Amino acid sequence: MRKLTTLLDGLAFPEGPRWHSGKFYFSDMHAHEVVATDMQGNRSVVCEVPNRPSGLGWLPDGRMLVVSMRDRKLLRLEPDGLKTVAGMSTLAPFDCNDMVVDAKGRAYVGNFGFDLHKGETPRATTLVMVTPEGKPSVVAEGLEFPNGSVITADGKMLIVGESMGRRLTAFDINDDGTIRNRRVYAELGKNLPDGIGLDAEGAVWVASPMSHEVIRVKQGGEVTERIRVATEAFACILGGPNGRTLFIATAENSDPEKCARDRTGKIEVTEVEVPHAGLP
Repeated sequence: MRKLTTLLDGLAFPEGPRWHSGKFYFSDMHAHEVVATDMQGNRSVVCEVPNRPSGLGWLPDGRMLVVSMRDRKLLRLEPDGLKTVAGMSTLAPFDCNDMVVDAKGRAYVGNFGFDLHKGETPRATTLVMVTPEGKPSVVAEGLEFPNGSVITADGKMLIVGESMGRRLTAFDINDDGTIRNRRVYAELGKNLPDGIGLDAEGAVWVASPMSHEVIRVKQGGEVTERIRVATEAFACILGGPNGRTLFIATAENSDPEKCARDRTGKIEVTEVEVPHAGLP
């Protein structure tokens, strides 16, 4: 049993956790804020996103990218505020969510595909790539709620968590950023994947909200570890000074009104043996 400690609490709904340049970042989605903190829990608001922030990433020059969910936009943080990089409303049928940004600044953005909170019937959807110049295009179709995503350290493989498909799906990345050779990286059975993070052995840490745990799964589907959480785990990432801190974003539920009212969200942490690899 690993010991979990709380780095931050009183959050609305933490998502999109990232370790970058010595700080931990995340989107407090239903508080409409992107937040940064150090390892002592000293937090600051980086920016406010009225249409709910989700996935985070950085361009090669250090500027932050933020997914704005409800208006389906990719934003870039400039000294004078957030600027629109690209609109994705014609390519993504419903709210955009998590993303990963590669070493060249290309952003791979998932979306719900349907209105989850109104109980619509799930339907397959797209994965959108946005170039650093702001050109969006669909690079994959037929995905079942593409959510957390990672890119391997060599920059050659993209792994996407399909929440409603209960699997991790892999693609090879072409030189121009398009993707090919879709295949199953791991079937997850009862585990519905949300946010994910990659380690140096090629295993993926997967936040599984419905089963109240975070799992470490190898290519092919072998689960090597399960970490139980008291509420629901919605995202996770490796980081910290040595890359071995596992940050877990938890909350009692994902309902926007309840999250904003009750603020049960936390960032919980534990130390693991195998360090972070790849992106984010």
